[in-house]
Amino acid sequence: MPHNDTLPDVLAGPLLRRLEPRRLVLWLVGSRALELKLKLHLPTQTLVINLDNCQVVPVGLQAFIHLIDVPLDDALPLDVVISYDLLVDDAGIAEWAPHLLYANAQYPSFVVHSCIHQLVHGSCRKPHHSADEGLLCVDRLLADARTAADRPALLMMSGDQVYADDVAGPMLRAIHALIARLGLFDEYLEGAVVDDSASLYGHPASYYHRADLLPALDSNETLRERFFGGVKKPIFTSSTADNHLVTFAEVIAMYLLVWSPTPWTLISPVPAQLSAERQQRYTREQVQIDRFRDGLPGVARVFAHLSTLMIFDDHDITDDWNLSAQWEETAYGHPFSKRIIGNALLAYLLCQGWGNQPDVFGELIGQTQALTAKPQANHLDAAAQDELLEALLKFQRWHYVLPTSPALVVLDTRTRRWRSEFTLKQPSGLLDWEALSELQQELLDHPSAIIVSPAPIFGVKLIETVQKIFSWCGHPLLVDAENWMAHRGAAQVILNIFRHSRTPGNYVILSGDVHYSFVYEVLIRHRNAGPRIWQVTSSGIKNQFPPRLLEWFDRLNRWLYSPRSPLNWFTRRRTMQVVPHIPEHAEAGERLWNSAGIGQVFFNGQGQPEAIYQHNADGRVRTRMVAPKR
Repeated sequence: MPHNDTLPDVLAGPLLRRLEPRRLVLWLVGSRALELKLKLHLPTQTLVINLDNCQVVPVGLQAFIHLIDVPLDDALPLDVVISYDLLVDDAGIAEWAPHLLYANAQYPSFVVHSCIHQLVHGSCRKPHHSADEGLLCVDRLLADARTAADRPALLMMSGDQVYADDVAGPMLRAIHALIARLGLFDEYLEGAVVDDSASLYGHPASYYHRADLLPALDSNETLRERFFGGVKKPIFTSSTADNHLVTFAEVIAMYLLVWSPTPWTLISPVPAQLSAERQQRYTREQVQIDRFRDGLPGVARVFAHLSTLMIFDDHDITDDWNLSAQWEETAYGHPFSKRIIGNALLAYLLCQGWGNQPDVFGELIGQTQALTAKPQANHLDAAAQDELLEALLKFQRWHYVLPTSPALVVLDTRTRRWRSEFTLKQPSGLLDWEALSELQQELLDHPSAIIVSPAPIFGVKLIETVQKIFSWCGHPLLVDAENWMAHRGAAQVILNIFRHSRTPGNYVILSGDVHYSFVYEVLIRHRNAGPRIWQVTSSGIKNQFPPRLLEWFDRLNRWLYSPRSPLNWFTRRRTMQVVPHIPEHAEAGERLWNSAGIGQVFFNGQGQPEAIYQHNADGRVRTRMVAPKR
């Protein structure tokens, strides 16, 4: 453990982000602005690159986010293992982060693959869930890899990489301890009982009672009810939102604590003063947080060896984010809720979105650097912060495409929504007309494509029907009615894209969100020669659906929506044949696999999946998703 008066140079990272033959993008957080050198050990030579143009964003007195974006004059060799080192004052990773190295290795390493021959993917990683850590499945895969071909081309994290809206008491306590240790910036708050972040952290209601910090409206409906779970619940609808992160510093600290073991060595959080009931909950949560913390060296090792791409879903910001037009009107109509959402989105930009495609964020990063360059009395300028968050909330280039084979198309299904034309309460479509038109243009003339949609495009019909019934009754928030088929316009357009003669003949759709895993093969009726579609859903990395409830949903879905059931003709997918794959360890005909872990897909030369697995975090042998015999 470092001495009290010193901090390690590197607090988190490096994370390998976007890797291409002529470009490497890495992310890390330092306790100061670092002078770095990148050393690449190639088969025929060693390159040493001075990282003079590294972009740095201070987020605290002793916390600096670095994006290392390295253009290369000569293309890197493909399909070979390349060792690398990151030198800080001539000290290498083996010295300042030995936990990032596999046994008998001097350096971490990566592979730039010529095509996506296999990948791993998942979503929904909640630190205090009782499930085991799914990312450690990837750590074991990499440890066992003997050749470059044994390594996945990338790790795709398709949403809920953090839970800003569902935070355990011990995690919130660690967040506040890390904020103080690193001097993460304070901010002023408008529309709350407290005036600034420091007052929030020290308030008795800060733990498990954050709703009490909201003032009442003139009407009988209080902001507590509007934001934290009243009858209508249009905002902050997580059932466990009583520790919802509020400030920019809180979300930044959360990222550091879920991606790196190092920050945990810098703090010694002790429980807050709590009631007996809350103390019992805190103690239960502490057990899971300790288990989560103990797995972080393996998680950080994965990030240091494997290109990792990300896209947000709702919990990265807040539960049911932008679910309906009514939700948006309420959320963005009050300065406090707008600040909470904007802070989480700013942290997503710096810790996730920036590394996906650095080129599109230049203006926003410049604006962020201006905000955080010279805080007054360690407080961010409130007007400048609000101006930046306003720009963020209007930004529309979170989606991205990788020029790989197959092409990888990552969708933003949260900020470009198709609002209902009928009533503000109804769920919005996950993409609006313009975004869907752009998607079709991206797909034209590709022989095959991998589409990343955080929510499954082809989901479980029974669950979608239940969501539709609640939406008809005016309560979409009660069942998270966010699926592609919930909005007529978006559903028709996405299905028409699949029918278009110039779009790919093979689609693999990677999804998460739902906390269980399944594979559907989808065929277009009345059309020869395709396309063939595979819906591959893996969720969660560290989360699971209630087992008995999922068992009943699975059973009822098989009964009510069997291939010969007339109920299929009342669905929007009636022109498509949906064939479920069977988990090989299923005991009673289950189609849905309920186990935290990570998905793995192997592709053939035509971009079709030739093997699909779910690796189980609890240590059971991996589960293959088996296509039924025809």
